[in-house]
Amino acid sequence: MNSNELKLYNTLSREKEVFSPLNPEEVRMYTCGPTVYDYVHLGNLRAYVFPDVLRRMLEYAGLQVKQEMNLTDVGHLTSDADSGEDKMTKGLLREGKALTLENMRKLADFYAEKFKEDAKNLNVKLPLVLRFASDYIKEDVELVKKLEEKGYIYKTGDGIYFNTSKMPDYGTLWGGKRDADKSQARIAENPEKKNQKDFALWKFNSKIGFPSPWGKGFPGWHVECSAMSMKFLGEQFDIHTGGIDLIPTHHTNEIAQSECATGKSPFVRVWLHSEHVDVGGERMAKSGGNFLKLGSLIEKGINPLAYRFWLLMAHYRTKMNFNWEALEGAENALKRLYKLYIELGEASGTIDLKYQETFRKHVFDDLDTPGGLTVLWDLLKDEKVSNLDKKATVLDFDKVLGLGFADLKEEIVPEKVMKLVEERERARKGKDWKRSDEIRKRANDLGYNIEDTSSGPKVSKI
Repeated sequence: MNSNELKLYNTLSREKEVFSPLNPEEVRMYTCGPTVYDYVHLGNLRAYVFPDVLRRMLEYAGLQVKQEMNLTDVGHLTSDADSGEDKMTKGLLREGKALTLENMRKLADFYAEKFKEDAKNLNVKLPLVLRFASDYIKEDVELVKKLEEKGYIYKTGDGIYFNTSKMPDYGTLWGGKRDADKSQARIAENPEKKNQKDFALWKFNSKIGFPSPWGKGFPGWHVECSAMSMKFLGEQFDIHTGGIDLIPTHHTNEIAQSECATGKSPFVRVWLHSEHVDVGGERMAKSGGNFLKLGSLIEKGINPLAYRFWLLMAHYRTKMNFNWEALEGAENALKRLYKLYIELGEASGTIDLKYQETFRKHVFDDLDTPGGLTVLWDLLKDEKVSNLDKKATVLDFDKVLGLGFADLKEEIVPEKVMKLVEERERARKGKDWKRSDEIRKRANDLGYNIEDTSSGPKVSKI
């Protein structure tokens, strides 16, 4: 593979494709953001670390990236299809707040800020503006009107629906063949639907909602992403990302309504999806009650970037199983990398082109971050490369990995620990090995390790 050639696995074609943007000057990319009715869990966060690495990789390749991300604060039902309770309503009821549009926005504002905090802790670079879906109801209505004019919609007792039988190639994202049990489980039985695959474009709600030509209510969850992405990125753009669970309904329906409204195909050239994070063999999900927040890691004293590092240890299309032992192992490995980096010294040299080329081959090949990390370890262990050049090359790799090497600083060792180091050196010179070991243990109890080297004792935090 050419080290400058970018390859991405396109869910639409089900194969790796050489990537080049529609506009050579700019990659236009849309990321489905969170539904801001609750905290985002660790499984959800994988779907944001992944596009962050993707964006970093594209920029590393010399491309400009325009990324858009929505915040869903309206229209998302608990089934992810068209049935169940509205997630924002569920959030308000959980917190004992009245069902009003004003309270919905307050709830959304609160959890949006929490999401931003999580993203910052994971070193995820978010778009400059995160857009609330409820601010673009006008665009949603306009999209549904276009579909109405072209004869794609019909009305039932609970809303306006898209007639999937009018689109011959509906379902191309999942290959046009779905296992009946799996696909229909996410689409509620509704005797008024012409086809059970038909999906809501507008749901009626006489008590709380927005005005529309069809009645008071809310836009369908799928409508908002089509309307917002086309408003800011155009009717056709380069990349759309999300979790693998969005393929059967959300992304499939985005394609259907967008292409039928505009008459342009493909709506998006490359669809990229990250796999789930499981716990105990089951998908991490709020509905299953088996989810963990990033704050749970922080409370245990674990660096959030250890979770990012753990995710990078697997390919984004590989399912991962979360457990504390694996995360602690990742944190220890990251600490080791940090220590090796700090020991390179303050100054920086030039990038080692041989290692850079190998790293680029991995990350440009559908974001092979496990391979990229292997190259990083090999570099740090290579005695033929100077410390100055190692440092410059690590910083180059980190433009993609985002592990925060540039922000690392050698920690100032407390004075009482340094006194123990001096005391231990005196004991060693006097060949008092027992006392030397006792002092080392006292340093360990304070959270520091004393290592004997040819150039003298080295102190590091445990």
